[in-house]
Amino acid sequence: MKLLTTAMLVAAAATGMASAAPPQLYFDRPADFFEETFVIGNGTQGAIVYGNPQKERISLNDITFWTGEPDTTVYSPGAYKVVPEIRAALDAGDYELAEKLQLDLQGHYSNNYQPIGNLWIDFADNADASSYSRRLRLDEAVATTSYSKGNNMITTEYLASAPDSVIVVNISAKKPIDFTLSFDSPIKGYTKAISQKGILAEGNASYSSLPSYVDMPADQKMLYDKNRGIRFCTDIRVVAPGAKVAPSEEGTVVKGAKEATIIVAIATSFNGSDRNPSAQGLDAKATAMRRAEKAEGMAYADLRSRHVDDYSALFSRASINLGESDPALNAMPTDVRLKNYTDNHAVDPDLEELYFDYGRYLLISCSRTPRVPANLQGLWNEYLLPPWSSNYTTNINVEENYWPAEVTNLSELHLPLLTFIRQLPVTGSETAREYYGVDRGWCLGHNSDIWAITNPVGQHSGDPQWANWNMGGAWIASHIWEHYLFTRDIDFLKEYYPTLRGAAEFCLGWLIKDKEGHYITSPGTSPENSFISPQGKKASTSAGGFADIAMIRQCLEDTRAAAETLGVDSNLMAEIDEKLANLLPYRIGSRGQLQEWKEDFEEIDPHHRHQSHLYGLYPGHHISLATTPELAQAAAKSLEIKGDNTTGWSTGWRVNLLARLADADNAYSMYRRLLKYVSPDKYKGDDARRGGGTYPNLLDAHSPFQIDGNFGGTAGVAEMLLQSTPESITLLPALPTAWSDGSFKGLRTRAGVEVDAEWKDGKVTSLTLRSDRAANPEIRVNGRTISSTLTPGTPATLTF
Repeated sequence: MKLLTTAMLVAAAATGMASAAPPQLYFDRPADFFEETFVIGNGTQGAIVYGNPQKERISLNDITFWTGEPDTTVYSPGAYKVVPEIRAALDAGDYELAEKLQLDLQGHYSNNYQPIGNLWIDFADNADASSYSRRLRLDEAVATTSYSKGNNMITTEYLASAPDSVIVVNISAKKPIDFTLSFDSPIKGYTKAISQKGILAEGNASYSSLPSYVDMPADQKMLYDKNRGIRFCTDIRVVAPGAKVAPSEEGTVVKGAKEATIIVAIATSFNGSDRNPSAQGLDAKATAMRRAEKAEGMAYADLRSRHVDDYSALFSRASINLGESDPALNAMPTDVRLKNYTDNHAVDPDLEELYFDYGRYLLISCSRTPRVPANLQGLWNEYLLPPWSSNYTTNINVEENYWPAEVTNLSELHLPLLTFIRQLPVTGSETAREYYGVDRGWCLGHNSDIWAITNPVGQHSGDPQWANWNMGGAWIASHIWEHYLFTRDIDFLKEYYPTLRGAAEFCLGWLIKDKEGHYITSPGTSPENSFISPQGKKASTSAGGFADIAMIRQCLEDTRAAAETLGVDSNLMAEIDEKLANLLPYRIGSRGQLQEWKEDFEEIDPHHRHQSHLYGLYPGHHISLATTPELAQAAAKSLEIKGDNTTGWSTGWRVNLLARLADADNAYSMYRRLLKYVSPDKYKGDDARRGGGTYPNLLDAHSPFQIDGNFGGTAGVAEMLLQSTPESITLLPALPTAWSDGSFKGLRTRAGVEVDAEWKDGKVTSLTLRSDRAANPEIRVNGRTISSTLTPGTPATLTF
């Protein structure tokens, strides 16, 4: 691996583009691997763009295309009957037996998110390209590839339009070109029809599947039936004025085109988590054809402008400025720049801003579908059996996807998750009864999918350290109260309060008293960690784990606050008060750390990536420097013990935890750690880099790719610059020395107030507050506390 010298940076600036004002990713070569591609999306449909000037590959996705179908059958009816046996084993200190009995509390696995297929553009001129450039403008959500072949300059633009529900590829050339469009899919039994207009492809996902990690031949993990499962239709059309367009065996052939617009419309039959996609599904073919026909009749310039107007209205709401990078750095290809940042410890605030912006770009691009939130890969997946099924992993990952939504002014993009949460009580109440013997409320296990499953997974063979966790409802329901705090939408709270209350009711029913009279959970696990039992063996099942206690405390506090706000459920509030007063208090261990378990067990892996017992610090709110300084110090010690070397999503979480601790320079160091260069997974060169960090195209490396680290990093930057409670706003609570001068605009707070700020030498110099309701939050700035009175619609500006 070459280290970049100052001379090389100057040379790069001389040969590359000048420092560009818009935030963008830039490469000087096509993508060889997924982790070098550009991803585009309109919140439902997505594309993965390789930018190959000989044979372009564009992978296609639809966020509603999954295996499976509604299934309300309880896999393990009456499983709750084993709960007393597990509790007795734990009381007797027999952790090995408790672990074995946990297998009886497991149900079926989630289903898999699926790819649609690939659009190929095979150019007749296979000459080598020169002057190659590939860019993704984050302020417009338009990707561009440009290059020369001989004396012919060819430019291709790619966009995914939300207003018109299509993916659009526009090719323009100085001289006429020839190319062939084709389509293929990994979906078994798909069909396609080729015509002069383009290609129409259809197929069904499997109606049942198992995860990639289940020990079984891959071809046995998916069951197909043409009359079952979610159906897809992809309508690909080409408009090329003046060119000759004709079908062939390979695909649709275009000859003599100086401009061609390719329209890709994708639709599926998914019609809700409780409706059979075959018998009660939407008409995927009619929908795709209608969208394609409408877009086909529009000029590319109109399609582009409608897309940019729609997207930029969201993206432009918030921005940050963390300083200015050397122009030579802005001229570098993104992968080279990321390596330089990692290897040479470069000062590159524009790259740090770019990663923040990219998280917002990704959220806009993959989270605009009601009841279908962004999954482990957002919506970009090329595998029939993707890592961890590309599902909704609820012990951190799907929640982390939405950490930046409210604070970075993208509140409505939170709604796909919130509307999904409202579906969970349907199966969640059955899971509570059949697996845990709780006859009130609802709960959620470690995994879910588009069918909103809630049961603990594993099928009686999963490791309890991940399969048996049951606090997903307590965690995910916290997003309801968070959305209310940021928006102060009382109608929303009225509508969603029963769902939040149901999550709390399960917690109330699941708690039991220990011998000291404290409420605890039993059995419980701390995702996805293990300890050494008193017998010297690995175990993960215990009683009184503090991850459970933290999530239950937050869920109960949120529910009580919501009930009080609405003026309802006085009896429930009294019950919550009694439980909160008697919950097992946090304990500080022998190393000064916040204990993860009731007993001060030795961990199997002290550096474990999960830090679930710190939930009360972030994303929860009941541990803080101001209100619980001793616990905050213990949380800091836990992070110190864990160290810095962890996976992508975990690194993003730690940025936020350190920011809550006002540990500015360590939060910044962790953010830099998140941006550590990682090679594409299939790259085999001598300079291959593995582990957690960031891929060349700035997607999060778990590894493999998981999108949650991107969102955690974006939220972490916001958390360093602005923190809030319902009553207060704190400016620059964890500002690192590296960002001594800067500004931000449009960040939002739990006081329902939007904030702009500028600072110099680490001190705020100006501050603007906006609110659409009367508000009087305390403003904590430059070591002072200032009272405020905000009038709806009238900005308040303070200078210092």
